[in-house]
Amino acid sequence: MTRLRKMMLEELERRNYSQGTRRIYLRTIEQFAGYFHQSPDRLGPQQIREYLAHLFENGKMAPNSVAQRNAALRFFFVHVLKRPWTMDDTPYPKRPFRLPTVLSRDEVARLIEAAATPLHRIVLMTAYATGLRRAELARLQIADIDSQRMVLHVRGGKGRKDRDVMLSPALLEALREYWRGLKRKPKQWLFASRQSPRAGLPISDKVFWHACERAARRAGIDKPIHPHTMRHCFATHLLEAGADLRTIQLLLGHSDLKATTVYLHLSQRHLQATASPLDSLPLSDRQK
Repeated sequence: MTRLRKMMLEELERRNYSQGTRRIYLRTIEQFAGYFHQSPDRLGPQQIREYLAHLFENGKMAPNSVAQRNAALRFFFVHVLKRPWTMDDTPYPKRPFRLPTVLSRDEVARLIEAAATPLHRIVLMTAYATGLRRAELARLQIADIDSQRMVLHVRGGKGRKDRDVMLSPALLEALREYWRGLKRKPKQWLFASRQSPRAGLPISDKVFWHACERAARRAGIDKPIHPHTMRHCFATHLLEAGADLRTIQLLLGHSDLKATTVYLHLSQRHLQATASPLDSLPLSDRQK
């Protein structure tokens, strides 16, 4: 491990960044240095601007991904190298607002029924029933199931925050059935890895990706479906059922209510609550 890499890792750990963020930030600095074939401490704002432009133009990277790389570079130069940094040096790219894909309840049922394996089925059910992020779902522990209070404990979610989400009776029964079907009962993780030669590791969050992709193909659903789709379905269907935004915010673990309001754009109940002004016009039925 190089001196700079060690310094950056120490700074990330000191600020309690998640494992995923540490991995992305370290890889960004490594790729940034590799692009210019120089040590990153010999580079500056001009090279950063050139590199970010390269990610857009040649890397075909989405604005959100470029913004994440920009944040990694800012962290390295400000917290590791202790250099001054202004937003004017490397402004964050403007992010387009796009509504996420949401499935109907019938499509969610078809997706779950089309799961390729019992593990894929229970992962899809848990995701839809709780709205967990893929990393949160992968690291659920057996002890997180509280059947007395009918809640699931989420440990160290985004921002290192704990929260509770509802545990539906249907999900609890499905989890028990899944557990009874396991030949080797895990000791810690609710969804334990079967690939690792060592016992005691959770599944990779890639399992969730594979579950979504394979089930979508088997169900004949052409919409783009990924792990976050289940989270969007959870929130939108709750809103359509009458849940208030503040409750949904807490269940999703959003720090800002503004992030939750996107589901107002997706809810059929809210879209249909107001009639179009065309409906009030005194038009005849005659077609010209």
